[in-house]
Amino acid sequence: MKVLILKPSSLGDVVQALPLLRLLKQHRLDAEVHWWLAAELLPLLEGDADLAQLLPFERKRWRSPAYWPQGLAQIRAMRAARYDWVIDLQGLARSAMFAWLADGAFTVGLELEREGAHLAYDLAVPRPKDQPHAVDWYLAVARALGIPVHDHFDWLPPRAEAAALAETKWPPNGARWLGINPGARWDNKRWPAEHFAELVRQLAARDASFRFALLGGSGDWQLTETIRRAAPDRCVNFAGRTTLPELIEVLRRCELLVTNDTGPMHLAAALRKPVVSLFGPTRPDQTGPYGQEASALRHPLPCAPCMKSRCHWAEPLACLRGISAASVAEAVVARLAR
Repeated sequence: MKVLILKPSSLGDVVQALPLLRLLKQHRLDAEVHWWLAAELLPLLEGDADLAQLLPFERKRWRSPAYWPQGLAQIRAMRAARYDWVIDLQGLARSAMFAWLADGAFTVGLELEREGAHLAYDLAVPRPKDQPHAVDWYLAVARALGIPVHDHFDWLPPRAEAAALAETKWPPNGARWLGINPGARWDNKRWPAEHFAELVRQLAARDASFRFALLGGSGDWQLTETIRRAAPDRCVNFAGRTTLPELIEVLRRCELLVTNDTGPMHLAAALRKPVVSLFGPTRPDQTGPYGQEASALRHPLPCAPCMKSRCHWAEPLACLRGISAASVAEAVVARLAR
C-alpha cells in the first residue's frame, strides 16, 4: 500500500508526528510511505529507513508564479502515485487542500475546525479529551487506521555520519554535559538570557563535572554568548554551528536539556532524555515534552497560558521572569538524581 503523510512543519510538530510513522512501518511492512515536508526540514528525515520518498514543500517559493509549474508538477506526481491513505496531521486549510488534490483512496486528518480543513477528509479524528497532547492526537489517528499503538520503537534512530561530524566539533571528554536551549520562535516563550546565565553559574558551582552545551540557530548566538560568559571554561557554544542531524546527536550525548518551549525540546523528549522545560504563554499538556509534561516549570498568572505570540500583561513576560534560576537548578538536580 502507498501512504502520504502531510506534516510540513514546524520542527517540533514533525518530531511529534514521527511515532505514527514508526508504528505504521512496524505493523504494515508493505507500506510505502511518502512525507510532504517543508524544504528547510528535509535534513531531519533524509535517509530515514521508514520513508520511501520526501516531497519538499516550498512554501515561500509558492508565492512566485515562476515556481508554479514546478509546484503543479509535484501535485500531478502526488495524484499519479494513487495513494491508498492520505494522512493530514497539519489540519490547516493549506494542508487539507494538498490532501484533497492528492486524491487518495482514503483521507484522514485532525478534527480542527478553525480553517475548515476537516471538510476535505473522509475521517476527521478529534483530539482525545483525556489525553490532549499533540502526540496522543496523532496516535489517535493511528488507532483510527487500525494501527496498534505502543512505545516500542526508536523515535530518532542514530545516524552514524552525523554522530561522527558532531564528534569532530565536540569531543565530550567524559564530562557530564547538560544542554541549554535559550531560543524560541516567539520572543515571549523565551526565559530571559540572564536567568539562563545565572542557572549556569549555580549549576557550575554545585558540580565541578558539569559542562554546558549551548544550543540554538545562528540567530541565537547573542543569547548563547551571554550565557557562555557566565562560565566560559565550562561552556561550548553550538548556536549556528550544527546541522539538524548533528544537533540531534549532540542532544543524544547530553544527560539533560533545559529549554524553552521549542523544537529542540521535542528532539530531547524523542531521545527520551530528561527535560526541564520552561513554559509561559503555551500549554505543556498539549505541547510539552512528551511523557514529561507534568514536570514543566511555570509561574502561575491569571493570563497564562494566553496562547498568544505577544505579551499584553502589565509586567511583560512575568509568566517566565517569575521562574527563578534557583528553582530551575533544583529541578535539574532532582531530575538527574532519578
